[in-house]
Amino acid sequence: MHLCLMPSHDEPWGSLFNHRQGGQQINIILTFLKGVNLCRNWGHNTHTHSHTMKGLSLLLLLGVLLLAEGVLYAAAKQFRDVMSHGRSSSHVRSHKKLHGWYPDQNQWNEKLYPFWEKGDPRWKDCWRGGKVVARLTSDSPALVGSNVTFTVTLKFPRCQKEDNDSNIVYDRNCRNDSSDFPDQYVYNWTKWIDDCGWENCTSNNTHNVFPDGRPFPHHPGWRRRNLVYLFHTVGQYYQKTGGSSATVSINTTNITLGKQMMVVSVYRRGHRTYVPVATASGIYVVTDQIPLYVNLSQKNDRNASDSVFIKDSPITFDVKIHDPSHYLNNSAIFYKWDYGDGSGSFISNSSISTHTYTLQGNFSLNLTVQAIIPVPCGPATPTPPLPTSPGATTQNSTSAANKTESTTPAITTTPPYNLDSPTSAGVMEDTPDGGCHIYRYGHYKTTISIVEGILQVNIIQMTSVQMTVAQGENSLVDFVVTCQGSLPTDACTIVSDPTCQVSQNVVCDPVEVTDQCLLTIRRAFNEPGTYCVNITLGDDASQALTSALISVNGAPGSSSRTVEGVLIASGFLVAFVIIVSLLLYKRYKEYKPIERSAEQAVNREGLSVYFNNVKAVLFPGNNERDPLLKSKPGIV
Repeated sequence: MHLCLMPSHDEPWGSLFNHRQGGQQINIILTFLKGVNLCRNWGHNTHTHSHTMKGLSLLLLLGVLLLAEGVLYAAAKQFRDVMSHGRSSSHVRSHKKLHGWYPDQNQWNEKLYPFWEKGDPRWKDCWRGGKVVARLTSDSPALVGSNVTFTVTLKFPRCQKEDNDSNIVYDRNCRNDSSDFPDQYVYNWTKWIDDCGWENCTSNNTHNVFPDGRPFPHHPGWRRRNLVYLFHTVGQYYQKTGGSSATVSINTTNITLGKQMMVVSVYRRGHRTYVPVATASGIYVVTDQIPLYVNLSQKNDRNASDSVFIKDSPITFDVKIHDPSHYLNNSAIFYKWDYGDGSGSFISNSSISTHTYTLQGNFSLNLTVQAIIPVPCGPATPTPPLPTSPGATTQNSTSAANKTESTTPAITTTPPYNLDSPTSAGVMEDTPDGGCHIYRYGHYKTTISIVEGILQVNIIQMTSVQMTVAQGENSLVDFVVTCQGSLPTDACTIVSDPTCQVSQNVVCDPVEVTDQCLLTIRRAFNEPGTYCVNITLGDDASQALTSALISVNGAPGSSSRTVEGVLIASGFLVAFVIIVSLLLYKRYKEYKPIERSAEQAVNREGLSVYFNNVKAVLFPGNNERDPLLKSKPGIV
């Protein structure tokens, strides 16, 4: 009697061993029992029996080999297992290939690059002198089609730094309270390589490779790259060597719209293996809307961040498009403004716009940006699909409250100035000149408040206050100030050197103005000299400034002091008046007979009135008929 192991009719020999890997589980299904038949023919010849036993032995050996292979395959880690760092893998579905990246189903050489779980005690001793921290940053959000760049920077323990050869040394200028530095080097990788003749070491022939077995690139500076950086995202990985920092860029054309995770692991060179020293991760965003923000500014606005601006003063809107990879450099960009005050829409190709609101209230500002991007003509490339998981939604400051659609770009003849497209999906256009373009849109919306504010401040008079010797040595000057717009609630005076650069004294006081914007500000000057005086009047929403240069003269013990004030804004006007006066003086200095007609008398009288007006402008303190002097504003 002998045993004949045969498969059943519904299962072929190839299904005797079924290897299935789900995570680290392998199910090996043996179908021997279904195919076991008892051969009752004992009278069969010995030669047949011998061949049967040999076949059975070969079958059992094949089963053992397949079982061993399955166990080894189960034990071998993949990039997906290592780079997930305990998180559940979200990359079960397939992704479009990223240029220069590899699928994370590739095997990981755990012997050369050991993998430690979070909380493993070996992390405490992975670096001499303390813990290395990896900081991962990116220039996200990125417009689909552009590049997104990631930078990893290592922060070494205290008193450690990288030298010019990328070795890690102790900083002698750093004071370490624990003890003296035992050696100059923390890690002298240059000596390791020189002693070993790195590429000639028999024991290290396979040491200069990445975890997937690919060799290091042997570029001119390879000796200075003793750290290995492994990046992982959307089911693919990228590996490179570097020093204390590393940078990698990805083109986002084949990346799904929405939030994505980037994970990085850092290994240092060891004597026999590479040692993990740090990990980091971060979220980045790929969007089909142009990322942008708008800076709003206004003269005399007290706080630009509160979205409160003043009436009858122009507001400047400066659009900043976030395009660090310069993807839109060759694009035609148009800006459509709706200021929300009924003034209509305004389209421009300039990123800076100004608008003046003439009414108070709240207004909704809307901006639509259109970019016409030149692309090679060919089959239309669809916009990357929107994320299917509810947690992977695109969030950025420019696309709030705007719905997006994922459509296949189609040939269209939409005029370039049509900025009313409700979607943000790319649309390819075949232009008459033979070029092709894709349209992308960005949106910005905000609400601003317009209030009454202080528009202008003027110094109309400066007078010296007479003081006796007993009252002190300081010189007092009264500044009569008026303003336009709302009434101020505070007044500040900044006294500086004649260049208006170095501040010497700052005084701020609350003011109460109920009728008209007219007040007197009194300030003291310790010693004679020339000063730059800045006077600022403000309220809750606005503030306005005026400046003057004054010269304070006087000697200790004198009973009177004089102040000569020269308004900066009026300097050119005074010079112009003097020049005109000299010209008129030369004209009328000609010899005239004593006799004069009635017409000449009228002309001379007019000239006298003109010089009186000039005198009133130059010397307002001597003009007793000025109505401003009749009022008595409070002194601040």
